[in-house]
Amino acid sequence: MAQAAAINAVMRSLADPTRRALFERVVRSTEITVVELTRGSGVTQGAISQHLKSLKQAGLVAERPAGRNVYYRAQPEGLAPLVDWMSHYGVFWRDRFARLRKLLKEIDP
Repeated sequence: MAQAAAINAVMRSLADPTRRALFERVVRSTEITVVELTRGSGVTQGAISQHLKSLKQAGLVAERPAGRNVYYRAQPEGLAPLVDWMSHYGVFWRDRFARLRKLLKEIDP
């Protein structure tokens, strides 16, 4: 059940296109501040902070306060529940495609 909650949190967090774009910017940076994320985004600083809060709750980003700034960095292990869930279906589809390939070869050698 905890695994399902973690998957739901990651999916819910990444379902929002603005949040997904924000996460991608954090991933491309070693560390980045809210001010840097706001610059050129077309989104208010308050909205960026709310999106970061959601990403943090999902375990996708971590923060490091330093004076008046808070630096955000990606947490790759936060994607683990989603990767595990997807790998389950990967096995399912690989098996189906292997059967289809075999059937097609039998039909048309």
